[in-house]
Amino acid sequence: MTSTSVGAVHETRGGVYTVRLDDGRRVDASLRGRLKQSPGHVVIGDRVAVANEGETWTIESVEERSTGLMRRGRSGAAPKVLAANLDRVFAVVALTAPAATTELIDRLLVLIESSGMHPMLVLNKLDLDAGARAALGPLTELYESVGYHTLPVSAKSGEGLEALRTELCRGTSALIGPSGVGKSSLLNALDPALALRTGELSGKSGTGRHTTVSSRLIGLSCGGFVADTPGFGDVALWGVAPEDISGCFPEFGNAEPCRFRVCTHLHEPDCGVRAALTEGRIREERYRSYKKLYEEAVEAAAPNY
Repeated sequence: MTSTSVGAVHETRGGVYTVRLDDGRRVDASLRGRLKQSPGHVVIGDRVAVANEGETWTIESVEERSTGLMRRGRSGAAPKVLAANLDRVFAVVALTAPAATTELIDRLLVLIESSGMHPMLVLNKLDLDAGARAALGPLTELYESVGYHTLPVSAKSGEGLEALRTELCRGTSALIGPSGVGKSSLLNALDPALALRTGELSGKSGTGRHTTVSSRLIGLSCGGFVADTPGFGDVALWGVAPEDISGCFPEFGNAEPCRFRVCTHLHEPDCGVRAALTEGRIREERYRSYKKLYEEAVEAAAPNY
């Protein structure tokens, strides 16, 4: 006899999908044949209907996603959804060892904004040295001024962790940032029972000899979940179209309309963004990041003969 249940995908490894059913059970399932035909068919966070005959479980259908954290493909490859139905995304950087630059932070923010999600900014390693404290004020002021909520934290001292815990315990989240910024250490500080190895969270690139086939939702004791999947530690802007970069800078939307509907904001006359820059309504460092990322996107989009 066949019965049907509903749940969320909590882990993928090869062709096996671990689904946490709404009644609390965890089952391993395979895909119905037609689902195997579409790219990005099922990812962690997806809500799915599963059917079982005895001990055999099959994913029959996938509900429409409310959100999808994507990576654009290299060289024109199709975008890949890494995790679905996230409630919030955090861009995680270190204030020191290694110290984040505004260019790196802006790159992370654009990467996440290009998926249609507005991240929070976590500034970690607040405790390490005086330089970290000195860097905190300017970074907090800059990013709060353009609409990003910032969370200064220290995995070592515990400073700021309660604010981060409050956010992570509500639904499903992802921590995005390069290796070495302390993502695993933060989760261990919040939930010591996890005992994640340093570098374990999103530490694999998903390419070459470091490939891992497993993506998962890490359950926190407070009830929240954190997505961990290959690709989260890579901050290259693969495949983000040049014309989409400006839309990933929220403050650009407050500028006066440009004379030309398609405007690069680099050299055209009567450009609202450059006028706002001149008037001080757009920050110089943010505009420099925009220019660099736009030019990088143009170069990446050029035909490779």
